[in-house]
Amino acid sequence: MPSRLQVEIKQTKPFARPEQEALLGVLRTAAIIEHAQHEALKPYGITGTQYNVLRILRGAGPTGLCGREVGERLIARVPDVPRLLERMTDQGLVSRERDPDDRRHVTARITDTGLELLDRVDPVLQALERRFGNLPAAELEALIASLDTIRLAGG
Repeated sequence: MPSRLQVEIKQTKPFARPEQEALLGVLRTAAIIEHAQHEALKPYGITGTQYNVLRILRGAGPTGLCGREVGERLIARVPDVPRLLERMTDQGLVSRERDPDDRRHVTARITDTGLELLDRVDPVLQALERRFGNLPAAELEALIASLDTIRLAGG
């Protein structure tokens, strides 16, 4: 009997190994959630990466973070964080300030406009989080632990 994933992706042959099915299951699930996030954010004019930057800078508070620190904290790595921050500055969501003693160091901070946008967007994205609410608490904890194990195994 084919698995749910096999049916979903219309795969007629069994998976070669359970690990293969697990990997494809994680990737398929991530793609579905990422698409739902993209659709949820579209009316607000920001991407998932921009939302992540705003979330990071909100957490940093008034001291802000340099671009390198923002890049290290992103869920998905982006090749050009300075350009991303520049676009967000142009949108009025982020402010940037050069250190007068070290012109290479630029601190990014979330603006009031960025905070207001997060206030509007957060409830919308909480609907995505509720998908995980279908899992009993013990299964959710096991999922989190399993994902941690997989991420750490990659080095």
